[in-house]
Amino acid sequence: MKSKKYLASLNDKSVDELNLELVNTKKELFNLRFQNATNQLDNTARINEVRKNIARIQTVITQRVKGEGKKPLSRASRKKAVATS
Repeated sequence: MKSKKYLASLNDKSVDELNLELVNTKKELFNLRFQNATNQLDNTARINEVRKNIARIQTVITQRVKGEGKKPLSRASRKKAVATS
């Protein structure tokens, strides 16, 4: 459920804000890996969470650049569009 809220917050940001978010998230991942290597990291699951967040950010950026920011049509909408054309 958290990922849907995070994704919704990403969709509200501009490409410049997303790039800044990407840089900050990559820095956080570096710090988490460093802490893990020195046995200072308690919650190792956070590494996977941050990696997935980086992928989410990159996906949204790619969609914006390619102009695919719209959600795909549902099955019912596609049938309706085909029937009217």
